[in-house]
Amino acid sequence: MSTENLPQSPEQAPRKPRVAVVFGGRSSEHGISVVTAGAVLSAIDRTKYDVLPIGITQDGRWALTADEPERMAIVDRKQPSVEQLAESGEGGVVLPVDPANREVVYNEPGSVPKALGEVDVVFPMLHGPYGEDGTLQGLLELSGVPYVGSGVLASAVGQDKDYMKRVFTSFGLKVGPYVVIRPREWQQDQSAARKKIVDFAGEHGWPLFVKPARAGSSFGITKVDDLAGLDEAIEEAQRHDPKIIVEALLRGREIECGVLEFEDGPRASVPAEIPPVQSHAFYDFEAKYIDAADGIVPAPLSEEQTAEVRRLAVEAFEAASCEGLVRADFFLTEDGEFVINEINTMPGFTPISMYPRMWRETGVGYAELVDRLIQAALRRSTGLR
Repeated sequence: MSTENLPQSPEQAPRKPRVAVVFGGRSSEHGISVVTAGAVLSAIDRTKYDVLPIGITQDGRWALTADEPERMAIVDRKQPSVEQLAESGEGGVVLPVDPANREVVYNEPGSVPKALGEVDVVFPMLHGPYGEDGTLQGLLELSGVPYVGSGVLASAVGQDKDYMKRVFTSFGLKVGPYVVIRPREWQQDQSAARKKIVDFAGEHGWPLFVKPARAGSSFGITKVDDLAGLDEAIEEAQRHDPKIIVEALLRGREIECGVLEFEDGPRASVPAEIPPVQSHAFYDFEAKYIDAADGIVPAPLSEEQTAEVRRLAVEAFEAASCEGLVRADFFLTEDGEFVINEINTMPGFTPISMYPRMWRETGVGYAELVDRLIQAALRRSTGLR
């Protein structure tokens, strides 16, 4: 029997890769994560990718949220939250912990579980503990789902300023003077721990910066000018992390540089400079996200200095075994030496964030930047690599 005159079935179009944008989380950076995710959701090419927004509430519930980036912005100095965006106050999204099954399920009390379809890649827009620190990355490795950004080890190292500096030092990168107070030290003998900091100040001078060891967005940081303000600064840092790090003041210019993974390996952006903020003691959370302090892009450096900081940024990326992206922060000291302060394995992606601004000046626009990160994640396998 001839099939020549029978109607032909149209060829089924290939399925677009599905990107789950995960944001919010349990850390003090919850609101900034929501803002960042809103910018990314606005930029993802919907003709190229399907998108599934998943918010993690401040108590850890994975919620199905509305795909409405316009609601994910700072308004009247107030940060948004996943709770405001969640489609239900009780339902939860469940990722499969099975590499053979990437289908996401939505459960709501009293209802039949609803399949949300397969996820091909996760874009984790989480900052701080319980997301940027290797915990989510470990879950995704168990699930066999590719994801944007660094793996478990690099994420953990990039979150802990203590071990980050140890890694950099072992690779020959110069770091500034610091001392760490671990939770057990403070719990067992506060006087001895306090003396450790005072002795450090005696060697390196005041002021000091007292910081949570594993927090970001400049939360919990206090500039301490003398002994009188020390206890209050320690208390503030410990509100965010029981482990604290105390750093000496480095006199010089603050220089940042972005690193992005291309097909042939990591490359560095043009650097930026963070000038002193007159209305703030240092480049704190308010200066970064509320008052929108202006960074200078590109930084006014010599050709030699620009080449050097770009080289060091890539070196820091490689030293910590990073993937995808990093923002590397340096001090250019008064004697002309670059000292690395820290890296951020998931830097801010808000419209005013320095990382996308540096890449825009380098020739990679926001939408292309987001696309490159997704493509880099899709190229990588999970597991040991």
